[in-house]
Amino acid sequence: MPVEPELLVRRWARYGKEAVGQWLARLESRGWRVFHAVPVGERGSDIDHVLIGPGGVFTLNTKTHPGASVWVGARAIMVNGHKQPYLRNSRFEAQRASKLLTEAMGRPINVGSALVILTDTFVPNLTIKQQPEGVVVLHRLNLVRHFAHRQGVLSPTEVEAIYDLARRPSTWVTGSPPAPSPGV
Repeated sequence: MPVEPELLVRRWARYGKEAVGQWLARLESRGWRVFHAVPVGERGSDIDHVLIGPGGVFTLNTKTHPGASVWVGARAIMVNGHKQPYLRNSRFEAQRASKLLTEAMGRPINVGSALVILTDTFVPNLTIKQQPEGVVVLHRLNLVRHFAHRQGVLSPTEVEAIYDLARRPSTWVTGSPPAPSPGV
């Protein structure tokens, strides 16, 4: 029995997010904290991954395109020749996370944006002509390395303070109950 195209797309998307989550887990031994599928806002939206560590705070958006050719330029991302809204959406996610974390922390928290593009080939079918401003575009072969070597932005104390706020649902969704304090 053939699989419906929409179901296949959802399966590939879920696979991509899970794979990226597993790769990001490798960063935990280097002082990074990772959240997955963070619900945000009132309309059922989520952020694929939030990464907090010595190199700063980042939202990561995962896009999986099996069998596709992906091209990245300074102002656009094209999948099989069709422009995608990924840059705008990734910037918005980071700005939204920055605003929510800043409100929760009581001081400015800068949040960077990363877009992880996955294809179904061993060597990603991804051409990056120029990195867009405000969004770093990565693929599976450079994802962990990109963040592993970022240091000097946040101290271990700052990482833990932001992590403590980020793990609370009330930070992300208005009206959510706060997470229990550690040890309660």
